[in-house]
Amino acid sequence: MKTRLNSIRTRIADAARACGRDPADVRLVAVSKKIPEHKIKEAVEVGADILGENFIQEAREKTEHLSSCNVSWHFIGHLQSNKAKYAVSMFDLIHTVDSVKLALELNKRAAGIDKIQKILIQVNISGESSKAGAEPQEVINLLKDIVRLKNLSVKGLMTIPPYFSDPEKARPFFASLRELGEKINKEALPGIFMKELSMGMSGDFETAIEEGATLVRIGTAIFGQRV
Repeated sequence: MKTRLNSIRTRIADAARACGRDPADVRLVAVSKKIPEHKIKEAVEVGADILGENFIQEAREKTEHLSSCNVSWHFIGHLQSNKAKYAVSMFDLIHTVDSVKLALELNKRAAGIDKIQKILIQVNISGESSKAGAEPQEVINLLKDIVRLKNLSVKGLMTIPPYFSDPEKARPFFASLRELGEKINKEALPGIFMKELSMGMSGDFETAIEEGATLVRIGTAIFGQRV
């Protein structure tokens, strides 16, 4: 585990330096969905400090059982509005907000526990019907609605490109997300600045870093194949 984790961190740093970026600007989200708790604890002990979960019920058990671990929990799966109350109680950052309905419910639940919930807007940059996410052309209007919600803080964007065996084929999708973030920043919406780009997984994270990723979501390369 330590060898794999250190190898990924080295590759992240090398990819950042190769394109003139500070490696400290790219953070690793260790995707721990369907990974046994003892393996997660092992990863934390050797340096994993952000854990990404996809399923609320699974995360509820893990965050309770691993409450002694000094980690930040991120939600990276599809989130239904009726699970918002659990999400705001467990997660420091929710990567997958893609509708006004979900944003309203998260804001309501966050207000109920006096929390400012940090979120990312998930964008369906590839236009695939099988993927969640707001359409790129809808994002600015979505943000104009969200900016009124006092208990949400938008930190950036997230996407999942189509799967390719050649990571170069994913590059245009990563570039499109970065360009959308730049466009949003030019809008100068009050309280909204696209600082984070959550993109890139085990097979393509170096390409994502070259295109501006600040959060890379890596599971298999750290934990091995899930059973």
